[in-house]
Amino acid sequence: MRNSTKVAKLRVTGRNILLSQTFLSPYDGRWSKTMIGYGPEDTHFVLELTYNYGISSYRHGNDFKAVHINSSDVFERVKKISNVSKVNENYWVKKLGMNQLESTDSYTVLSYGDGQCHLRITRESSPIDRGQAFGRIAFSCPRSELPKIQQKIEADNQTILTRLVSLDTPGKATVDVVILADPDGHEICFVGDEAFRELSQVDPKADELLSEAMTSDSSDAWFEKRGGKPKL
Repeated sequence: MRNSTKVAKLRVTGRNILLSQTFLSPYDGRWSKTMIGYGPEDTHFVLELTYNYGISSYRHGNDFKAVHINSSDVFERVKKISNVSKVNENYWVKKLGMNQLESTDSYTVLSYGDGQCHLRITRESSPIDRGQAFGRIAFSCPRSELPKIQQKIEADNQTILTRLVSLDTPGKATVDVVILADPDGHEICFVGDEAFRELSQVDPKADELLSEAMTSDSSDAWFEKRGGKPKL
């Protein structure tokens, strides 16, 4: 995400820019992340959008369908701006402890409780193609639960992509995470809630910082002098 049109689309749906950060330099190792949502990560489902300065495009796969938002005022905002396998189903419910809200031959709807987002997993007739623009879903939970989650998945011989590890963010809280993959290869990250609450605080200057980063982005010219950005 790195142009005014895409930012405008976020505002059409009423989502806010919660946090915008850029890491490393020069451009061949530089990347940024922008958190968008309807409120703080403590109480809302939030999207993390990443921008890699060194990549000009990604080939999209078919693993991610959509983010579905029910809105009663989206048109007003526009005016203002001018088959799920039983194996996988069992994994999310029995192993990860999600509640099954709805289930048919073509999809299942899961959630961790009242006031939480709903995750809908659908059955596909064709093989999953993740392309080069895939991501993962993340849930926060008490830090003390992370070893238990890892042990449960390990005992069942399921996939652990990243074993329990501490991740440092300069000047901010160090968070503990464990990253899994369900039987279909969807990546799931569990992060210790205590440190995550500090790390996920809304930055009141996020909108301003993102605008500044977009305005000062000269990566196209930087890469042009070096033969252009790679196309994946």
